[in-house]
Amino acid sequence: MKLNSKIIMLWVAVLLYNGSYAQTVFDQKKIENAMVRAMEWQEAHPIFEMDTRDWTCGAYYTGVSRAHKSTRNQVFLAALKMAGHYNNWEPYKRLHHADDIIISYSYLYANTIRKRIVDLKPTHEFIQHHLYEPNAFTNGSDTTLMKILWWWCDALFMAPPVIAYYAEQTNDNSLLDAMHEQYKQTYDLLYDQEEHLFARDTRFLWDGVDDIKEENGKKVFWGRGNGWVLGGLALVLDHMPKDYEHREFYEQLYREMVAKLKELQHKDGLWRPSLLSPESYSFGEVSGSGFYTFAIAWGINNGLLEKDEYLRVAIDAWKGLQKCQQKSGKVGWVQNIGAEPNNATSESWQNFGTGAFLLAGSEVIKLKK
Repeated sequence: MKLNSKIIMLWVAVLLYNGSYAQTVFDQKKIENAMVRAMEWQEAHPIFEMDTRDWTCGAYYTGVSRAHKSTRNQVFLAALKMAGHYNNWEPYKRLHHADDIIISYSYLYANTIRKRIVDLKPTHEFIQHHLYEPNAFTNGSDTTLMKILWWWCDALFMAPPVIAYYAEQTNDNSLLDAMHEQYKQTYDLLYDQEEHLFARDTRFLWDGVDDIKEENGKKVFWGRGNGWVLGGLALVLDHMPKDYEHREFYEQLYREMVAKLKELQHKDGLWRPSLLSPESYSFGEVSGSGFYTFAIAWGINNGLLEKDEYLRVAIDAWKGLQKCQQKSGKVGWVQNIGAEPNNATSESWQNFGTGAFLLAGSEVIKLKK
């Protein structure tokens, strides 16, 4: 039986297209160059009004850390060492606020490369105060907040990865147990068992009275907020022992969220600021999308996700992110600092958006054809 010549030509064209497409996506040098340009632009455009130990810098330098881990490019390590020395290897100042410890992720990474230059004592002291000392969050003296330490979903990126990383370096699983206790409280409060997404905080929980809804009537699930959670989950799992007692809880949560986010990815490869109401903000938002890309590519690289099912998701996401990077290296389409879905433009940027881009590149660069 002879095949129609047009069908044969079509098959050949598809094969050639797919081959060149994969080659472009997996050009490691191209990905590394994009990451270097993003970091160089960001280093030249710091957010001067922010302390260099704050959460925005912490998220950014977490991306720089993972970029160096994947590429071993010394430009990333130089930036990490310079920032660490400038900060005296100290976290920020609020001992019971998760945002103020994420900067220590970069210190812990630097410690694996240059142990003699890193002072981890401030990080150790912060973690001890943060996890074990009574505070306004957990004793209820701050009546505006829930009686839990990590009462907003962003916190699950800020503190747990640092605690898991420090536990790994000190071989102290009691820290993981304390982390799990706090993590589970946040999960029980904010995780939607039907949608497999996190509310940003209690404002967006539905109780049937004055519920906040999107214009389409659906619940509000913030794109970057869930990016914080999923990106943090990948980092926690990366540093958590395979035989840790509660690891299955984190793996199950990770898989549930990834499956949901696969459904919500758009044709441009990116995700919208409001996950269940994409029509409210009809653009791909880079910071949330960067965290998703990182986490999904990490799952493929570490055997938690089936490559046949998720490789295309990661490829399309990285292609979408690349289109948001300008020739200068600047990464645009980043929603500004906030706590719910909002607008962005091609010119809007934040250092944590650059950090998300670097995180994404750090795992995409390792994907195999």
